[in-house]
Amino acid sequence: MQRYVWPKTIHKRSEKAVVCVASTIWILDEASPKQTRNKRRLMQAEKTQKRPRWVPHERLFRQIQSWLSSPPFYILNSCVYQRGCLDLIVLGVGVACNKGTYLHARAAGEAGINESAQDFLPSKMILDYLCGHGHHSPIKIKRKTNTFIMTTYDFDLICIGGGSGGIACAKRSATSHGKKVLCIERARLGGTCVNVGCVPKKVMWSAAHIAHTLKHDMEHYGFSTGGEVTLDFPKLKQARDKYVKRLNGIYASGFARAGVEHVFGEATFVDEHTVKVTDKDGQVTNYQAEKILIATGGRPHFPPGEGVEENCISSDGFFDLEDLPKVAVVVGAGYIAVELAGVLNSLGSETHLVVRKGRALREFDPLISEALDKEMVKQGIFIHRNTNGVAKVTSDGGNKKNITLHNGDTIYNADVVLMAAGRVPNTEDLCTDCEWAPNTETLHLEKCGVKITPRKYVVVDEYQNTNVENIYALGDVCGVVELTPMAIAAGRRLADRLFSSNPIHATSKVSYEYVPTVVFSHPTIGTCGLTEPKAIEKYGQENVKVYTSRFSDSHYGIFDVKPEDKPKTVMKLVCAGLDEKVVGIHVLGMGSDEMMQGFGVAMKMGATKADLDSCVAIHPTASEELVTMGTWGTSPQESGAKVSPLNGAAAAEPRLS
Repeated sequence: MQRYVWPKTIHKRSEKAVVCVASTIWILDEASPKQTRNKRRLMQAEKTQKRPRWVPHERLFRQIQSWLSSPPFYILNSCVYQRGCLDLIVLGVGVACNKGTYLHARAAGEAGINESAQDFLPSKMILDYLCGHGHHSPIKIKRKTNTFIMTTYDFDLICIGGGSGGIACAKRSATSHGKKVLCIERARLGGTCVNVGCVPKKVMWSAAHIAHTLKHDMEHYGFSTGGEVTLDFPKLKQARDKYVKRLNGIYASGFARAGVEHVFGEATFVDEHTVKVTDKDGQVTNYQAEKILIATGGRPHFPPGEGVEENCISSDGFFDLEDLPKVAVVVGAGYIAVELAGVLNSLGSETHLVVRKGRALREFDPLISEALDKEMVKQGIFIHRNTNGVAKVTSDGGNKKNITLHNGDTIYNADVVLMAAGRVPNTEDLCTDCEWAPNTETLHLEKCGVKITPRKYVVVDEYQNTNVENIYALGDVCGVVELTPMAIAAGRRLADRLFSSNPIHATSKVSYEYVPTVVFSHPTIGTCGLTEPKAIEKYGQENVKVYTSRFSDSHYGIFDVKPEDKPKTVMKLVCAGLDEKVVGIHVLGMGSDEMMQGFGVAMKMGATKADLDSCVAIHPTASEELVTMGTWGTSPQESGAKVSPLNGAAAAEPRLS
């Protein structure tokens, strides 16, 4: 390996002195008072025609030459203390250090870098902070056999997974922080949500809502079709698929505008910085990045059972149906199961819902799950309870299926059996005996050492860090709050923490508390925060106060039916503590999907029952019930707001420049 002595022309042209002392490379400003001793050593070396003991590798030498023709960039190696490094930092815009270098906290503070209570700050913190300015891509400098080897990467960040979380992190890193980013997706951009989840599901829910209105509500308002209303299911599917395809193109265009590169193929880890991608033609390409994000999402799970996987479809397969089935059996008790059962039933299928225990949505507040159960029965869904699941599914040789349940019951002649019994993360088949995870992934996490749980979720901390320093994970693959907006928020926060030069982002993370969510059942459910049982478990029965309401929405006011037959809206406020802080809001009924977002904001801001009471109701709406529950205005007059709105107080004013 050839070694180089720095030619004088470099520091003359750039008005800097380049000093090589032992294993230290310093690029110093000529005026720095701390360089005297080192410069003297260099001059002595030149006079005696002796080279410094260690000198940079040729590639590093060329890279520094290019840096010297642009804004200053300083490279430190070995231990540099206090004023010496401060002189370097304050004169320029960047410092790159190897892992063995530490920067004194005082110098860091004076240089505007995040201060620490520790005596020394790891150089990686400095490197991450200063590279966040976007002047240069990350450079990793390693010492080997008394020389320096510079390692560069193809990208600053690789996002494995082109779903909601991966896209959010990739675009934020590129557009807000100027990073070079690659996104790898094996199927279609947008992930589960756009292709086989939230988006097409909402289209189908909207169709079902229209069908429900035509069948049950229209006549009460004086409308008549003069004949039977029919559904052209293939036309609905064609329009839905066209909409989804357009969204795929929008994501691709968004990547192009943001400068994010994307490739399609199966990603496999080679090591902690290298990912191998195999495209549909079998061509293999390796990509390297300083940081890698795992955002591969999840997939439907088929439980064990004779003929289950062969004779059933998943929630993904629901969107491949070309025709509306006459008889459909939906297996599962979660929100996906009740949503799809409601859609099929409203569109006209004879619908059976198979649950393992007493009812669906058992993890929701009991008031909500019990009310939904009654509404589903009233709407004509056949609920098979306490079945302990499906034992086997057989075909009669044609298109009909027979479903045998573990409790001995059998459902005959179903056209479609839809399994919605849970989802699993898209990780690698590390535990081949794990029944929760069919061997369909090729990430090979063992090659980079990323830890997973027994159910194969990637283990992360609150900052989305895995146990491997430069590898991160978020979204459904982590198994914490598996919602699209949650993954988007986590992706953006992670990008800010990794790459932002703003000190406020140094500890940026997403909050998994008080996350509002909606179930698009019939009727819809909106919920945020703790259920009543969870609140009691956390705070104690004596510290929890609950407000409830049950009523018929004004939409049904003119219906010529018995009051008990009108669809009901149910609401619950769960409050805790002497100040009655709102820790849970749960609503089932018309419009709950749209009303929950605003109340979620209030909860995130620490609203109390008195704060809700202080807001004048909007009449006539269902949401006004949430700000008038109980004996209005009699709850403890304490506010969670920064500026209290209680007792007619003046509204908060903005801070002006």
